[in-house]
Amino acid sequence: MPAMPNSLPMASQAALGGVRSLIDGVDDGLLFLFAGRRRLVSLAAEIKQRAGHGGRNLDREQAVCDRARWIGQRLGVPPASSERLMAALIADAHRQQGLNPGASTEACPRTDLDQGRDDRVGAMLAPSMTPSPSFPSASAWLRWLPPPKRWRPWLRRVPAPWQAQCLQAAMRHVLAAPLAQGHLDLVANRRIGIEVEDLGLRWVVQVRDRRLEVNASDEPAEATVRGSATDLLLLASRREDADTLFFQRRLVLTGDVELGLTTRNLLDQLPWQDVPLGLRVLMSRGAGLLQSARDAHRIDRQPR
Repeated sequence: MPAMPNSLPMASQAALGGVRSLIDGVDDGLLFLFAGRRRLVSLAAEIKQRAGHGGRNLDREQAVCDRARWIGQRLGVPPASSERLMAALIADAHRQQGLNPGASTEACPRTDLDQGRDDRVGAMLAPSMTPSPSFPSASAWLRWLPPPKRWRPWLRRVPAPWQAQCLQAAMRHVLAAPLAQGHLDLVANRRIGIEVEDLGLRWVVQVRDRRLEVNASDEPAEATVRGSATDLLLLASRREDADTLFFQRRLVLTGDVELGLTTRNLLDQLPWQDVPLGLRVLMSRGAGLLQSARDAHRIDRQPR
């Protein structure tokens, strides 16, 4: 395969830089998760020492490896890649505890991924993640989750200023770095509306003196993005592309279209890795849950 030329066209360099920035964000997240896993390994080792159990549970290890392959396949990850990742994690856990690392050199070997867990202590990994015939039918219980429009009567009991303050606090936290660095100065003092149709909520967002303000007043916005709670959260968490959502009319932009597009482009260019990892995970998981619940309701409404 020929080597990639050192000098790329400007457009390609910009696109490549954006993709590499996203990759860096994913790498940062992986390292945070890896550090958290190592702390849990240390905790598991302490529990084993106190309980006097230092052996390995081979059945548990095999189940965890099978689970990794099963989930990986459904996420488009080749089984060999899932196995190599699990083998690396196992080897690191062995080194932490001074165990024989030679047994973990094979791809996803029959070694203790839960670090010799004794069944009486309790699993370090959630049982709900273990593959079972019932996992693919998780949509069955998601149908019991009320759609956002059912939350509307309850939200009406919360004063609008309180709702605006909650959204303002969340948005300030998410956009703290971009605001401080002046990335949103281009839309300073412009009124941008957000309408959540199924919840009956409407806010006007402004950037003043590099501080974000959210108001629930009836003051008209210069540009407004309107959509369902699920689609807006999918957009905010970057699980869905803005162009796709607008093309499918799941989101609608009204008013000053130029201002709306400028705002969207600015937000698209913001470094996602600057958003705190916990918030990124929370937003992504919440958006995924709402999307799965919506799909489950749609399936339930189909004629049988």
